[in-house]
Amino acid sequence: MNIFIASDHWLLQISWQEWLIAAGILLLFLTLRKLMVNYLFKFILRLAYKTPTELVTNILLSFEKPLRLFLIFLGAFVALRFLPLTEQIDGILLQIFRTIIVIHIAWGLFNLSAASSKVFSKIGEKMDVQFDDILLPFLSKIIRFAVIVMALSIVADEWGYNVSGFVAGLGLGGLAFALAAQDSISNFFGGVIIITEKPFTLGDWIKTPSVEGVVEDISFRSTSVRTFADTLVTVPNNTLAHEPIENLQKMEKRQITFNLGVKYSTPRDKISRCVDRFNELLKNHEQIDQELIIVRFTEFNESSLGIFLYFFSAPTAWEEHLQIKEDINLRLMGIMDEEGVQMAFPSRSLYLEDTERPLATEKEGDV
Repeated sequence: MNIFIASDHWLLQISWQEWLIAAGILLLFLTLRKLMVNYLFKFILRLAYKTPTELVTNILLSFEKPLRLFLIFLGAFVALRFLPLTEQIDGILLQIFRTIIVIHIAWGLFNLSAASSKVFSKIGEKMDVQFDDILLPFLSKIIRFAVIVMALSIVADEWGYNVSGFVAGLGLGGLAFALAAQDSISNFFGGVIIITEKPFTLGDWIKTPSVEGVVEDISFRSTSVRTFADTLVTVPNNTLAHEPIENLQKMEKRQITFNLGVKYSTPRDKISRCVDRFNELLKNHEQIDQELIIVRFTEFNESSLGIFLYFFSAPTAWEEHLQIKEDINLRLMGIMDEEGVQMAFPSRSLYLEDTERPLATEKEGDV
């Protein structure tokens, strides 16, 4: 109450000439602000664009809006300081102005630490660190969080709050907090493991026991994966970090393997010719990787003779891979037709003990 009474008394002592001069000072700063932003700042920005590095430009753009608003507060501060202030009001005004400075610096640093900032690339070049599409947003979030916490701590200390006591209080309650936030903490460190080990990056096709799809985002708590059914699955980082992860995006070639069953009545020379022609087909196919091709007659199955094929398609994209499989299958069928070889189907032969000749041949499952 005494402060307000003193303030009213102080206001009554200010003449209209002093108020007019203070208003003129504020108007002068507003004019200078407009000139600085519209002319000086744009001129400096044009010069920065001509520099070999984009870092200076990035810093200027990050602090542009904070600087515009700060010039208004600076004009108001200078105008008020011109007035005959009481010592108490002058102290509060200084506290407010220092708080505004801290907030505007934090605002600029917050903008500068955006994931799109060129600062990270320059730091990476100096430290020989490669920032990928996952590490960059994650690091940006951590730095922005640190900037906010630091700014709040400085502002709290400026207004007389015991920050060290608050931190000590957090230390005493740290155990309870850790127990309550155990899952969140484990997910956070799971995210750190994923980012540091880099088993995948944004846009990669991954497969785990929990999910299969394309990675869309990774945050402090979880990783978002877009499945092939077009659903978005959110997997906790702790779960993902403790699972085997197949990064199918990193396939240099894609496996194709199967057994082709032919009838038991097929002559051995026809099987041999089929194996040779299958092998020749694969070795002359432009979209089949030539490093490893295996075609062998390997199995005497219950109702067929098995020819084993093992090879890789050079394209790894799913649709192209299926097109190659279709093309190979059709060509294999063509070779078998030319050689007079028929594919086998599950069958069962019944023999009479006295004649030792087949009584009937039936499809498996027939009665």
